[in-house]
Amino acid sequence: MSTMFAAVAMITASMTGLAPASLSPQLVKYVQSRTSEFESIPAERRTQLQPLVDFVTRQTAAGQPVRLTFICTHNSRRSHLSQVWARTAAAYYGVPNVETFSGGTEATAFNPRAIAALRRAGFEISEGEGLTNPRYEVKWASAAEPMACFSKVYSHESNPQKGFAAVMTCTQADRACPIVQGADSRIAIPFEDPKVSDGTPEESKTYDERTAQIARELLFVFSEVQKAQTKAKVQ
Repeated sequence: MSTMFAAVAMITASMTGLAPASLSPQLVKYVQSRTSEFESIPAERRTQLQPLVDFVTRQTAAGQPVRLTFICTHNSRRSHLSQVWARTAAAYYGVPNVETFSGGTEATAFNPRAIAALRRAGFEISEGEGLTNPRYEVKWASAAEPMACFSKVYSHESNPQKGFAAVMTCTQADRACPIVQGADSRIAIPFEDPKVSDGTPEESKTYDERTAQIARELLFVFSEVQKAQTKAKVQ
């Protein structure tokens, strides 16, 4: 009986997602707000996210690295937001060996409006180096290894060339890339482009809403992975 209670206690503790990552206090508050919104994710969208849950769960169960390359047309907004949030969600839920990347069907620049939204959420982001396509370092905690973020095509040498999941974050890239060379899995989870509000009074609100959606859904994905890992350990 005591063994059973210990198992239940372990499951309960693991569901909080609090221990593994030392997120900044502002980011912890933001993450906890998003995790409280899981019930708002529609059933249809959960079905769309399930292949990503399955891929990460399979890789971790096999002791293999989890490499996720998020792809949109210009690698300027949604793919970068997804790259950052997937890595943060993995750290928050203690899912090991997760590496996240991003790319586009063409390269432009990491959009400053998306960067501003991430900063409002609580990320530490360096000032960009370079003129037309700045390189930024994004951190979820002062002691964390920074994520290098700059716009690039998805086949860029800094991205994995094989053994990864290609995660399509926009419908245009999804249509343009029916096959992603080297990918073990191709998963479509498109998000609406916040670009629609650029230059309008709704600009910041739209970027904050899209950032919150991407955070909420990728945190949900990794919470499901954590549940699967915990269940497997107990069994």
